[in-house]
Amino acid sequence: MTAIQRIVSPEVAEAAPGMWSNCLRAGDVVYLSGLTSRDREGRVVGDDEYTQAATIFRRMDHLLAAAGATRGDIVKLNLYLTRIDRREAVWRARREFLEADGARRCFPAATLVEVSSLQPGVLVEIEAVAHPGLGGRPAELEVAA
Repeated sequence: MTAIQRIVSPEVAEAAPGMWSNCLRAGDVVYLSGLTSRDREGRVVGDDEYTQAATIFRRMDHLLAAAGATRGDIVKLNLYLTRIDRREAVWRARREFLEADGARRCFPAATLVEVSSLQPGVLVEIEAVAHPGLGGRPAELEVAA
């Protein structure tokens, strides 16, 4: 039986003990908790959706690396926005993040949800699931419509 490992990165501040873990690895699966755009001191970074999403994706990179994964290993994203009409800015940051290494063949499955509010100043929260070692591999099966 595989133990659940708590993954930390010196680049990403952790929540207070007893609250949650930013990243857990259970066997071949890495789970990233909903991340927001915060610096190491916990201050919100950016006052627009694009800046906040880009900051979140940089934080994800650090946690994925600490877990032995890459952005290409992400198979599922859940995105929460306070203003769904500003989703294009978040999609732009997501596209830049996922296409940066040039090896990605397909985008991960995703859910986009508008929420009534997040923490003060927070416009975007993103969580992810990754399978280390699978990134960059061609899809095994593609079904034509």
